[in-house]
Amino acid sequence: MEEQKKQHRLLLMPSPLQGHITPLLHLAQILFSKGFSITILHTLYNSPDPTSYPQFSFHAIPDGLSESETATLDSVNLTALINIRCLHPLKEYLLSLLSDSLQSVPCFISDAALHFTQSVCDEFKLPRLVLRTGGASSFLVFASFPLLREKGYLPVQESRLEEPVVDFPPLKVKDLPMYQSNDPETFYKLVCRFVEECKASSGVIWNTFEELESSALTKLRQDFSIPIYPIGPFHKGLLTGSASSASLLTPDKSCMSWLDRQEHNSVVYVSFGSIASISEDEFLEIAWGLSNSQQPFLWVIRPGLIRDSEWLEALPSGFLENLGERGYFVKWAPQEQVLSHPAVGAFWTHNGWNSTLESICEGVPMICMPCFADQKVNAKFASSVWKVGVQLENKLERREVERTIKKVMVGDKAKEIRENALNLKEKASACLREGGSSHCFLDSLVSDILSAASSASRAR
Repeated sequence: MEEQKKQHRLLLMPSPLQGHITPLLHLAQILFSKGFSITILHTLYNSPDPTSYPQFSFHAIPDGLSESETATLDSVNLTALINIRCLHPLKEYLLSLLSDSLQSVPCFISDAALHFTQSVCDEFKLPRLVLRTGGASSFLVFASFPLLREKGYLPVQESRLEEPVVDFPPLKVKDLPMYQSNDPETFYKLVCRFVEECKASSGVIWNTFEELESSALTKLRQDFSIPIYPIGPFHKGLLTGSASSASLLTPDKSCMSWLDRQEHNSVVYVSFGSIASISEDEFLEIAWGLSNSQQPFLWVIRPGLIRDSEWLEALPSGFLENLGERGYFVKWAPQEQVLSHPAVGAFWTHNGWNSTLESICEGVPMICMPCFADQKVNAKFASSVWKVGVQLENKLERREVERTIKKVMVGDKAKEIRENALNLKEKASACLREGGSSHCFLDSLVSDILSAASSASRAR
């Protein structure tokens, strides 16, 4: 079996955004550990560092993106362009590879957002597996965009924000996964297209686990007539010592020694991911709320987080001096290490799926402040379904910030949230052990890839 797997090369292609690159590279490491050879196809924009993964081959697919496009376009419009401009370069690469390769290529695994890869794979009669880097619950909402539009929930109207979405309890209209853009129709079309091409694929791999999103996964199995493989959490499924950094930014590890000096469960870790931005006024309200809470905090302020402002220049005079040792600021943090540190008592997050899953895996309660897209669904599930966090729903104002921090850190409500978080942590761990749900689905995935390979060799 092992010899058989080594004869097979898997091609994997991520969407070039940090939140998408990381899980795809984790999946590649998991499949490599199962004995497959791996080639990562990637755009020139945000290309991963091959030296971090000497065990993989890397190949750049020209994306035709100009510097001005990558600097000014939002992620939705960039993704739309990549789906157009990478089509012919990918065809040329596959034509060359499949005619010359000594190894069989049983399948192509690509990010759900790269929907153009389905038609390319169809042309080469190459099975395509989709990697969905977000959760199943948010995907279910994406898959229902035409229905939500038909029922008048989309486009979202200001006057209906507090209205329940009848088909998706406990969501309200304000929780629907929308993207602030000058052209919301582009986002709608992109979502509908990637859902359509998922249905046309040979199966979908999910960075989630059955016990976390069983109802969404059950519904998806009913609606999609293709295999569903929930094999997450990926980052916990890696062999010890095999994890390489997939980060596009360099983490500042100095914060770990600061954490060592803090009391257990006392620190609020604050990070809003790799894309979100806030105004200077919002930044100040967060800063004062954190300071007034009297809890120590570690805050990731990456370049570009505060609109029209450099790093800490927006802080009022004397703020840092008054704070002393109680606050620590970095431009990027080694997040998995931070969340697993015993000093961390809460994670103030934008609820990107990777961050949400990492928090769940470490049993860390969340303060939820989603910005756009699936983050809104993730935040609602974290606070109202799994009950492992509290959502900052009202205006971002320092007293509200202070109140929310206290709700998550002290008192009976905090105790209940922490217990729920620790229960979910245990389930996240159990699913990866032998006999656990994700362990079994990974075995099925490997078996199905090998079956596809033997079918292809018979066809040749």
